[in-house]
Amino acid sequence: MSSTLLSVRDLSVSVRSEAAPRLLLDRVSLDLGRGEILGLVGESGSGKSLFCRSLVRLLPSRALVIDSGTVLLEGQDLLQASEADMLAVRGGRIGMIFQNPTSHLDPVMRVGDQIAEGIRFHQGLGKAAAREAALEILAQVGFPDPKRQYLSYPHEFSGGMRQRAMIGVALSCQPDILIADEPTTALDVTIQAQILRLLTEIRDRTRLSIILITHDLGVVAQTCDRIAVMRGGRVVEENTKRALLAAPGHAYTKALIASHPSIPARLSPVTTTEAKAASPLRPLLEVDDLHVSFPSGAGLFSGQPRVFNALNGVSLRVMPGETVGIVGESGSGKSTLARAILGLNPIASGHVAFEGSNLATQRNATLAKLRTDAAMVFQDPYNALNPRMTVGETLAEVLRVQNKVQPAQIKARIDELLDLVGLDRDFATRKPRSMSGGQCQRAGIARALAVDPKLIIADECVAALDVTIQAQIVDLFRDLQRKMNLTLLFIAHDLAIVRNLCERVVVMHHGKIVEEGRSADVFAMPSHAYTAALISAIPDIDPDRPLHALPLRRADSLRGMSSLSLQPST
Repeated sequence: MSSTLLSVRDLSVSVRSEAAPRLLLDRVSLDLGRGEILGLVGESGSGKSLFCRSLVRLLPSRALVIDSGTVLLEGQDLLQASEADMLAVRGGRIGMIFQNPTSHLDPVMRVGDQIAEGIRFHQGLGKAAAREAALEILAQVGFPDPKRQYLSYPHEFSGGMRQRAMIGVALSCQPDILIADEPTTALDVTIQAQILRLLTEIRDRTRLSIILITHDLGVVAQTCDRIAVMRGGRVVEENTKRALLAAPGHAYTKALIASHPSIPARLSPVTTTEAKAASPLRPLLEVDDLHVSFPSGAGLFSGQPRVFNALNGVSLRVMPGETVGIVGESGSGKSTLARAILGLNPIASGHVAFEGSNLATQRNATLAKLRTDAAMVFQDPYNALNPRMTVGETLAEVLRVQNKVQPAQIKARIDELLDLVGLDRDFATRKPRSMSGGQCQRAGIARALAVDPKLIIADECVAALDVTIQAQIVDLFRDLQRKMNLTLLFIAHDLAIVRNLCERVVVMHHGKIVEEGRSADVFAMPSHAYTAALISAIPDIDPDRPLHALPLRRADSLRGMSSLSLQPST
């Protein structure tokens, strides 16, 4: 390993409460070399983020206390440093980028000014010099038009470009160490590849040391030099990435590797004998030449209203009991299609039929069918549940509204639903804040099942979950689909999960379906160049497989004010 820049020894952190103190970090020891990328992996609650926040003494709660240990940055113990010294360390020597850039970029401050602010504070440059330095950083992190984009606000950028802006803010102070806390979790696979490649290029160019926090072993396999696996506040295993991935020593590391939904290097298309028996002739869901558009403001010179075409002639048929994955980059139209199917987005032209009932010509009757026979599972498991209601109250409310269960049987049905999704029955008395992300997502699935649906649309429902929890949720969907003959539309940007779960895959790009077919066939022999690019951008757990990123398009970088209203419906 290169010369040690950061050395952490026996770092312990506990939470003080009315009950006995509880240890959250238990004597964690790690080293970081100059120019090294260290991957910290483990599920939620393992202590990854808390460890990194402890390095700069920015604990998320006053109830948390650093009990013992040393954090030596080139010989300086940061745990003993004064607060004035720490102000110079934070940002100046140790920078940090976060999972959600929207929450950490000032929404009323231009992106360029946010980068220049750090330069002026830590480097002491004047306004003009700081602006020039900020423009250079914008170019370094991949902004195609730095001078124009310097003046833009965070909301005008796509998720990937906001993350690049967050990296630019962190690099503006020229730190020795960059802590990247789940920087690609919420991004689609191609943007994730761009960000990972950007981080490695910056490391190679500046010898920056990086601590990359992630739950995805594919990310660390493609990016990091060394991996440390955390569980329950301890480092259970640490090694070079090749040694650890090839021969994991700890049972938990083996479970993480087994849970990773890697796509095999060589796939074979299915033969006709492997295909299912012929499906019923009548589809459960039919989408025919569907167009969805949104107003996007008036033209600059004409003054005439402009229209953004979110869906352009989408046609799709889904048979009863079928599992269909819908994949594509952010903005490809996946969620817009899901909302249009459920009658939540206005349809400009075309038809959506559910069980033969047409949404365009029989809107009320079709909506009534959808509300009783279709349900949705959302991406954010916490925000999808009412924080003031217990899980039991949430399920009971759905059961009462649906009126498919007698009032006297509601309690028994709640128990059945919790059994179906693998939650103990005492979760009926718990509220979302006392549950993990995976448990909340299971509760969200239970709420969808309370409708007794024929169709479930899962919109990025595992994107924010750890890889082990993702595997559990995917297994749960597979089990439910088999037991209940559910029809599943599974929207995701993680192609490996879609390959493992779905019988058929639909690839969307710029509001159109560019390819569809049986998953095994599409992933083995993609016929469209865009599909091939998506597949090649997936971070594989094999560190010797190269990571490919789609080239940055000008349209990806700046959405413009007019697209704000469209952002939730990508």
